[in-house]
Amino acid sequence: MAGRRTPPPDVIPHPALDVPVEVAEPEKSGVDKLVFGVTALIAIGFLVWGFVSTSSLASVSSDSLTLTMTNAGWLFVTTASAFVVFVIWLALGKFGNIPLGRDDEEPEFRTVSWVAMMFSAGMGIGLMFYGVSEPISHFATPPPGTGEAGNPEAAQTAMATTLFHWTLHPWAIYAVVGLAIAYGVYRKGRLQLISSAFEPLLGDRANGPWGKVIDMLAIFATLFGSAASLGLGALQIQSGLQIVAGIGEVGNSVLIAIIAVLTVAFVLSAVSGVAKGIQWLSNINMVLAVVLALFVFIVGPTVFMLNLVPTSIGTYVGDLPMMSARTSAEGTETRDWLAGWTVFYWAWWLSWTPFVGMFIARISRGRTIRQFVTGVLLVPSLVSLVWFCIFGGAAIHLQKTGTDIAGAATPESQLFDTLAAYPAATAASVLVMVLVAIFFVSGADAASIVMGSLSERGALEPSKATVIFWGVATGAVAAVMLLVGGEDALSGLQTITIVAALPFVVVMVGLAVALVKDLSSDPMVVRRQYALDAVDAAVVAGVTEHGDDFVIPVEKDPNADA
Repeated sequence: MAGRRTPPPDVIPHPALDVPVEVAEPEKSGVDKLVFGVTALIAIGFLVWGFVSTSSLASVSSDSLTLTMTNAGWLFVTTASAFVVFVIWLALGKFGNIPLGRDDEEPEFRTVSWVAMMFSAGMGIGLMFYGVSEPISHFATPPPGTGEAGNPEAAQTAMATTLFHWTLHPWAIYAVVGLAIAYGVYRKGRLQLISSAFEPLLGDRANGPWGKVIDMLAIFATLFGSAASLGLGALQIQSGLQIVAGIGEVGNSVLIAIIAVLTVAFVLSAVSGVAKGIQWLSNINMVLAVVLALFVFIVGPTVFMLNLVPTSIGTYVGDLPMMSARTSAEGTETRDWLAGWTVFYWAWWLSWTPFVGMFIARISRGRTIRQFVTGVLLVPSLVSLVWFCIFGGAAIHLQKTGTDIAGAATPESQLFDTLAAYPAATAASVLVMVLVAIFFVSGADAASIVMGSLSERGALEPSKATVIFWGVATGAVAAVMLLVGGEDALSGLQTITIVAALPFVVVMVGLAVALVKDLSSDPMVVRRQYALDAVDAAVVAGVTEHGDDFVIPVEKDPNADA
């Protein structure tokens, strides 16, 4: 198969033996003209449409969202929960001990370092934007079917709903892609492409037209997912500038300017090659995020936040079946709510899977599937739990005691309104804007490189021109998505993200099927089956001939050459 390192043709390894492999490199270097050409043309067409006729794109997007939610909302809801069950089944079942590498290979990173990097993956613009916004929104306007606003259980329901969107489900989605890539690259010696993970299902066709279509869909998913994050970051920075600088409401020109500055920053970081510098910035940002969280924890309602932790976990576990089963069948109100929350999140997480999946695959070489799933599900989920209990708890407590956080002008300003209730509000608000900017720069540059890699047959270091193109395209798409929303810019992000992610749901389902087929023929699984069959036959023969007094020797099958 193209791009795969295999033993010499005169050596046919037994399927039960672990065969050394090397990480594959593309047989051809440079841009894949078909993959890059088609995706680039469609992206440019989308941008031209968005800038020339924004109202037309907004109308088509709105109609497409209605069509998607009416006919395929169930698909997002069902597959997200199915992926949680799927990865837990992989970890607890017969595949759990399979390593993402050689049988005797040690993990590339120590457990402490691996957990720390997983922790950093759990942080980002999303937690900054929704840390206050989501819990307070669900508290003030409870999800459909959970009671009226102000009911005694509103706080618990708000936190449980938030955890539903930010813990097991998103990271199970990431785990599927991460496992498929890590297993294929480190255990099978395949290219670092989404399409290469389909080899067990498609065979050589994974390296042909079907594989190219899969990689194109992965590029589109990453493009719109990154653009959505950039849009959220721009909205929050704009809100911070309005509050800190006291400049009042500003128009789209300022929003576009913020997007342009952030785009230039992450494109420069992506092509500069200063990986250590970006890693240093990321580490500093993690420290600053912890400082911000500790600050709010100390000056805010500390005891209330601590009480929220067990309460939120208990309500989340109790309400999980109901939240997982909520669909548009419950009515128009529920359909609209799902489009703004659950389905938007599932679409957003799906669109980030190529980037996040490759990241967690890269740092997990040598881990077993059980270790991988445990770390990927639990570590970021714990980060989200603590973060939302601190920031969401602070906002809910303020709302209960008379400060109207829920009534803020926009969702992106609610974090700043919460900080305004505590000392050093201006300094904390500036810190938030710095955090949002660096979080995006340190993540979006990697997303641009992933799109570049997918455009160049899985190259580990794609050309600067390709990376720059996708970086600029991400910024431009973010601007269009915000403009489509009009006065409600956030709705534009949500609408296009859901519609754009729909085709990738099918890719994810196929990826899960391919992974199971791949694992079923793993040498460790084959050896286990040989062992079970051999021992079973030996025990039957031993008991038949010798009763309880027999031993099982190991020798060549005398009928092997017959």
